[in-house]
Amino acid sequence: MLTHMLKAKLHMAKVTQAELWYDGSCAIDADLVALAGMREFEQIDIYNVNNGERFHTYIILAEPGSGTFSMNGAAARKVAVGDRVIIATYGYFNDEELATHKPKLVYLNEDNSVNRTSNTIPMQME
Repeated sequence: MLTHMLKAKLHMAKVTQAELWYDGSCAIDADLVALAGMREFEQIDIYNVNNGERFHTYIILAEPGSGTFSMNGAAARKVAVGDRVIIATYGYFNDEELATHKPKLVYLNEDNSVNRTSNTIPMQME
């Protein structure tokens, strides 16, 4: 049996562009894609913290070091420039892989620079 698990996330990215008439996708700074262990053309889930929208698209690479997070095509209608989003990828893992799996978590500052990385999320307490 395989279990569907969080593979990686870019937490609190700031949308820098919204291009309605560009090929549908999400352009992300290539350095941040690599740091999170994501891949070009990989399916992503996007969770818009500002308006609650949740949708799927895929990654295309933007200039390394640019801090770009551009929502393109139909995805451009789900965001506004300046919105904060969480971008997540998931994978299927067998029991052996699950024994050692840790997601790659990249936490971003408001300018899309890296604040910190982790592979655990603290337990939520009251």
